[in-house]
Amino acid sequence: MDKAAPHPLFKLATELGPLLIFFFANGRFNLFIATGAFMVAVIVAMIASYVVTRHVPMMAIVTAVVVVVFGALTLLLQDETFIKMKPTIVYTLFAAILGGGLLFGRSFIAIMFDQMFNLTKQGWRVLTLRWAFWFFAMAVLNEIIWRTQSTDFWVAFKVFGMVPLTMLFALTQMPLVKRYRLEPVSLEASEAEAGDVTKG
Repeated sequence: MDKAAPHPLFKLATELGPLLIFFFANGRFNLFIATGAFMVAVIVAMIASYVVTRHVPMMAIVTAVVVVVFGALTLLLQDETFIKMKPTIVYTLFAAILGGGLLFGRSFIAIMFDQMFNLTKQGWRVLTLRWAFWFFAMAVLNEIIWRTQSTDFWVAFKVFGMVPLTMLFALTQMPLVKRYRLEPVSLEASEAEAGDVTKG
């Protein structure tokens, strides 16, 4: 089935909506109620994405699974450590997938991000390596923040720090994308090109 292109505002709402709910629920109640609300919001966002586009991005699926698992552990054990470690696990997992793929001459970044562009093999190699390092850096940063700062500070940074920083990093990669871009541009072609980054 063809994938419908979502409206940018809809895509933004499904990605940022759960985080905003998490932030406001934490401010109004506490981290445990916020965690429950976050879990529900993530699942609702996935369902909405599928209903509208008949497709759910791979990153959203992986993130949702980790949110539900670590959120459930947080609520069942009444231990906020699990939900605070969730970003570390997600970022480390993404870094490992991208970095590990490159070791075997494969790039999974187009599939992971549903990117609508097609790059040369060198372009995919460089872009994948940069994102792998970025995810690893964000995992380290999350560990530093939650272990040294208050819960409220961590929640605020998760929503208003990590998201803008990641968006800014993505924007800084656009010159590389333009430099190595190929035509025609389609998701299917992009995924096919991204699958093999071996030289030759």
